[in-house]
Amino acid sequence: MLDAVRRVGRPRLVGGGVRDWLMGIASKDLDVEVAGVDFETLQRVLDPFGATDVVGRSFGVIKVRSAATGAEYDFTLPRRESKTGAGHRGFAVQPDPNLSDAEAAARRDFTLNAIAYDPFAGALIDPLGGQADLQARVLRHSSAAFTEDPLRVLRAFQLAARFDFTLAPETAALCRSIADAYAELPVERVWGEWDKWAVKSLKPSRGLDVLEQTGWLRHFPEIAAMRGTPQEPEWHPEGDVFTHTQHCLDALVTLEGWRVAEAPRRRRLTLAVLAHDFGKPSTTAFAERRGAMRWISPGHEAAGGPLAETFLRRIGALQELIPPVTALVVHHLVHHRGHNAGYSSTQVRRLARKLAPATIEELALVMFADSFGRPPLQSPETIILINKMRSEAKAMALEDAAPRPLLQGRHLLKLGCRPGPGFKPLLDAAFEAQLDGAFMDEAGAVAWIRPRLPA
Repeated sequence: MLDAVRRVGRPRLVGGGVRDWLMGIASKDLDVEVAGVDFETLQRVLDPFGATDVVGRSFGVIKVRSAATGAEYDFTLPRRESKTGAGHRGFAVQPDPNLSDAEAAARRDFTLNAIAYDPFAGALIDPLGGQADLQARVLRHSSAAFTEDPLRVLRAFQLAARFDFTLAPETAALCRSIADAYAELPVERVWGEWDKWAVKSLKPSRGLDVLEQTGWLRHFPEIAAMRGTPQEPEWHPEGDVFTHTQHCLDALVTLEGWRVAEAPRRRRLTLAVLAHDFGKPSTTAFAERRGAMRWISPGHEAAGGPLAETFLRRIGALQELIPPVTALVVHHLVHHRGHNAGYSSTQVRRLARKLAPATIEELALVMFADSFGRPPLQSPETIILINKMRSEAKAMALEDAAPRPLLQGRHLLKLGCRPGPGFKPLLDAAFEAQLDGAFMDEAGAVAWIRPRLPA
């Protein structure tokens, strides 16, 4: 395919795929920028290799699905962009086949994303010093045009977290200069960057550092409020709630349960750990506890639930994320609520029900991250409590599922009950009895309900 393209133009591998290759990371992204050719000629050359999708003719973009492998490739023409209005979409884009490598590189966001590769010469093309920045793990803007697209600040946020990058001071200053432009961004684009942060981070705290350094933290007030909220040094020697949350997030992504998880679970866990102490700023007080004056935050778990929901809605998160994330936030300290001797079957069943659609296994991972987020303090007693909870849940096959009602409407019909509003109270009462351990199977459920049916 590249050989055919070479006959009509000058192909370069560009973008994140080159960056990842230089970092030794497998990447599915293969973007090819082809100079020296017009759009129609490029499309004609690519047609024999598979289905082509002209997703952005005005942007000079052709997607090709290889007939041989099924892989997808993006072929683009070099293009010039000029700012015409507010927001991420306020650009006039004009493909320009005659653009030089240096000019094409300068329109990209960061120098380490502006490195191109000539597959025929076997040479890197790096007019902006991206290799040096990549080696130093520094995100640096490619040109002053960086400020024309405010989404690039959130790209810095998620790229810093995904690859453990830091932000160049001069780039942070540019980001601060466009902090007000956040309001121009469509919420779906905001969520796209948060989603990458939640699912792909190597060191999530780096992303929060970027938000703080750029002044963009103020757009996420639930997070901003944690900075400067004090914690009791005896229990939290690491510092304020913001610092604690950063440590918790970095601990989470090292846990095997997060590393092996698919994207939906990673998403729930990362956002739950981010939000687990959202309630502390509004509940923290200096008061007597255990015979001394201390910083305490009573009820912060419950207070954090509504704040987590507000935050998720503001960043455009999927609606399906709100129930599990808020449940994990509200219950993240349940292991400290009088369960030192272990968990009864009833407690486990009821906890699993309260968490749904989140799970006890997910709650355990949030708890581990919370416990490990207090360096250098370690708490073996807390780990024992969490593992007791996991063990009880696993023994009951409830670590990844909530209990389901054993008694169903069909059972009541077989017992001669007529359908109507009286069904729900009977089914609800039976489920409560089931959670208390009154019966363990359908036969037991029917036997339990029979004497309680109306005459």
